[in-house]
Amino acid sequence: MKTNKIALFNLIFLMILIVSGCSSNKSALPTASTYPSLTTSVNDYQYLIGPGDSLTIFVWRNPDISGSFIVRPDGKVTTSLVEDVDVSGKTPAMLAREIEEQLSKYINNPRVTVSVNGFNGPLSEQVRVIGEATNPRAINYVEKMTLLDLMISVGGLTEFASGNGAKLVRTVAGVQQTYTLKIEDLIKNGDIKQNVDILPGDIVIIPEAWF
Repeated sequence: MKTNKIALFNLIFLMILIVSGCSSNKSALPTASTYPSLTTSVNDYQYLIGPGDSLTIFVWRNPDISGSFIVRPDGKVTTSLVEDVDVSGKTPAMLAREIEEQLSKYINNPRVTVSVNGFNGPLSEQVRVIGEATNPRAINYVEKMTLLDLMISVGGLTEFASGNGAKLVRTVAGVQQTYTLKIEDLIKNGDIKQNVDILPGDIVIIPEAWF
């Protein structure tokens, strides 16, 4: 009788484990999608427009349809003559040529200039620093940015940071690759050999040191 009770208890315990495992699998969220940088060459870097940017669209001899526009979260703007213009991920010159093409349906030989006044850029182009930086945040990529430039922008390391345990996550050919950084050697010991190029879309993760 006692043996039967033990067997029944073990069976119930096993069923609980199976149900718990199934529940945890169902509640697990899929890994975030990977969006590689839209920049094709940092040697000829050109700023790409993104949500939140402030644009000035000037149409020569047509002040009524010129104006300032904020790029919506969906990456589009609406002008006087053209609705829902997709602007995100394009250079100002590319956008100007596309608007000229669309305006040519209404205006003879339109000439358009696009300038950016407030800079955010697409999320895929921003550089993110998380963890034990003094001011961890997302930063707009700047031409020829290096790790040293990036650390200056975030105020360096906190006193609890494991700078030499930092990682850089970079999307290469659609796959995320992880590289080791020695930030402490760079900014505290002056080892300039540890300075590396930063690319659009890079993520720098700085862990806390174990004392």
